[in-house]
Amino acid sequence: MQTLKNLTILNFMNHTLQELLADKSIKTKEKVETISTWLLDGSLPSDELLAFADGSKDAHNATCIEALEFATRQNPQVADEEVLAYVTKTLTEKAPRIKWESAKVIGNMAHLFPTKLDTSIAHLLTNTEHEGTVVRWAAAFALGEILKLKTKHHRDLLPTLEAICLREQNNGVKKKYLDAIKKTKK
Repeated sequence: MQTLKNLTILNFMNHTLQELLADKSIKTKEKVETISTWLLDGSLPSDELLAFADGSKDAHNATCIEALEFATRQNPQVADEEVLAYVTKTLTEKAPRIKWESAKVIGNMAHLFPTKLDTSIAHLLTNTEHEGTVVRWAAAFALGEILKLKTKHHRDLLPTLEAICLREQNNGVKKKYLDAIKKTKK
């Protein structure tokens, strides 16, 4: 009976998410805030959001990830290892908005999983070469947050980020690296 109840709740949430995301009268920012509120108050478990997002078109997937970013910025504990795995995977998606929102989620939650960041770091480093400034900025943010953790990655990541910073042309992206590097050298 419990499984049937869980399926009913999941179907209701999927239907509610579909309705919310399909409603053109609601702005994206409002959709993000609504979904993040559901995550923060526990009415939408993150695994259900991920199941919905994974089968959605890019725009809806990005909105779901942006809601995760908004929620994890306020309460990183909303995220679990499944969220980390999902946003790590979506760093490789083609859509820039998915890449940058995923990177920001990782930056918000990296401190919760300091020993599980190898694949995330590899994908983030790939995104430091992306043509889109926002993708590069978000990668710089996440890599900077990881660098500040001073984990086993610090020794290799510090010189790598210093080299990326030297060749980065955008001052906003460069500043993200410089701020993180400065904080780790104190």
